[in-house]
Amino acid sequence: MMFNQSAVRVRAGEKTDRGGNTIPDWSAPNRLAVTGLNIQPNSQAEAGNEQRDAVITGYRVQSDEGSAPDIKAADRIQWNGQTFEVDGEVATWPDLFTDTPHHIEFVMVRATG
Repeated sequence: MMFNQSAVRVRAGEKTDRGGNTIPDWSAPNRLAVTGLNIQPNSQAEAGNEQRDAVITGYRVQSDEGSAPDIKAADRIQWNGQTFEVDGEVATWPDLFTDTPHHIEFVMVRATG
């Protein structure tokens, strides 16, 4: 596989709400450039009703062998001029011989309409 693509991981900061709870703060996110990725089309779907026609597009992302970028399920991914949400958990594949991460895989989705 080719791992020549890159994206930006966007992670919410944290703030305290009126009740003293720590909640995500998207007004000041943390950004991390991630290289060595393979991003491929994964799914496309359309849904519609009287108020809205929605198009949902998904991509499967895999990191290069020997890399495990810091990406979590609550993160967003900026790629190709668009912002996606991580869909589900990020899977870490272990190396068979050393039990260190071999690579990660996840799906990112974007809904428009």
